[in-house]
This record gives sequence, structure tokens and C-alpha cells, in this order.
Amino acid sequence: MKIRVFDARDTGTVIALWREAFPEYADASRPQRDPRLSIANKLATQPDLFFVGEVDSRVIGTIMAGYDGHRGWLYSLAVAEDMRRHGYGRALVQHAESELAIRGCPKVNLQILTSKSGVQAFYAKLGYRADEVVSFGKRLQSA
Repeated sequence: MKIRVFDARDTGTVIALWREAFPEYADASRPQRDPRLSIANKLATQPDLFFVGEVDSRVIGTIMAGYDGHRGWLYSLAVAEDMRRHGYGRALVQHAESELAIRGCPKVNLQILTSKSGVQAFYAKLGYRADEVVSFGKRLQSA
């Protein structure tokens, strides 16, 4: 797999991939999960930390990372359903971790829905552990 920075020409393919991987992106009743807005927001903030993975020129995976000078974050790891269980997700995570490390990031965080036990198991195999914290959130906009 070749991993590279997202290009605007990838938008349609990435949206299709996310709608497959994240059913909430396909749910029009949840406008806070607008994939076009997610892409636009990432392109406005650290676009060099938005990666796609390609196999035979086909975009089969994505991952976004962010670093605020204190902690790094991983978001939107997705691998096409027919390409899972080949190590592509692991490679995308490791690539994002490497890019964060280059920037001096000491720790990476991510959030997983409690209902996603398979995703939790995936990250546990990569060395991630649940922190003894409670995650709070507050929407600042309706979309």
C-alpha cells in the first residue's frame, strides 16, 4: 500500500469509503457527520496530517491525525470492507503515529464508541489502552 497526503481529487472516493465504514455519514438526519464538512475542516487545519492509502491506484483507506503541541489525535481510520484484515489499517495508524512523532508528539489519543468492541480490540492489538478518564463533549454548532 502506498500512503500519501489526501488530495482534493480524492474527495468523492473518500466520501464513498466513509459512508461504507461509518454508517452515520450516510444518515442525513445527523448533519453533524457531514463528510464534506469534515474534509473541508481538515483541509483548513493541518491538511498534511490527512492521509489516504492506495492499492493499485485505488484509495482503500484513510486516517486523519492532529497535534496541538500537547497531545496527538487520530480520527477517521477507515479501510474498504473488501480490503480489511490485510494490515492496511495497522499501516495507516503507524504512518500517522510516525508523522506525529516527527512533530514531537509525546502521546496519541483517540476516541472509540463503547459499542464498537471490534474497533477497541483492533487498537488494543496496536498497543493502545483505555485511559482512566471520562470523555466530555459539547457541540458548539448545530452542524
